Amino acid sequence: MYILIELVGIFFFAVAGSLMAARRGFDILGSAFLGGVCGLGGGVVRDLILNESPATFEHPIYFVPPVLAALCVYAFTPAVQKLHRLVQLFDAAGLGLFCVTGTMKALEHQFNPVTAVLLGVITSVGGGLMRDVISNVTPDLFNPRDIYALAAMVGSGLTVIAWHAGFMSVGLGAGIAGLAFLIRVLSLRFGWSVPLAAGHWHRAKQNPPAPDGPQRHF
Repeated sequence: MYILIELVGIFFFAVAGSLMAARRGFDILGSAFLGGVCGLGGGVVRDLILNESPATFEHPIYFVPPVLAALCVYAFTPAVQKLHRLVQLFDAAGLGLFCVTGTMKALEHQFNPVTAVLLGVITSVGGGLMRDVISNVTPDLFNPRDIYALAAMVGSGLTVIAWHAGFMSVGLGAGIAGLAFLIRVLSLRFGWSVPLAAGHWHRAKQNPPAPDGPQRHF
């Protein structure tokens, strides 16, 4: 069941990566590559931190979702103007699933709650960060206009609480993933954000730097 959930999360992230590739004008091989980086990157980093051989390299089935994502985007992608919205939707879905699975894997390795939350966040934001860096756009992780890592933190924190309380289940995990997804989407819709690094009393009044592309689509 764990692998199935991870494969679904990889597919969502891979679709986000392939949509970004389409938005940037990459070819279909570039789409598959960027989808793979986005879908698999966070999990690879997590497994290396856990001192494990990355599951991606032990189970070839992990490479199937990025290929399917690239083919789906190639066959069904809408007009380029709509791609930014879809990138964010699929990215939010992947973030929700991975903050749960990443945290659970850390807990299974007997990591303390704080470290488990950290690994859950790394798993859920790592692939998207790599995707944005490769695509030469401002990473969503550093976008001051919406909530990204905080949604993953909430999902990871609730997973830790449920795990230690002894009532973690597939259904509850799906609910937590859905909540993280909802927080992310609502932040995009209503412009929720966290405070900037410098308080307003420390800096001259100015608008935050413009992100790459429109943000409030929902």
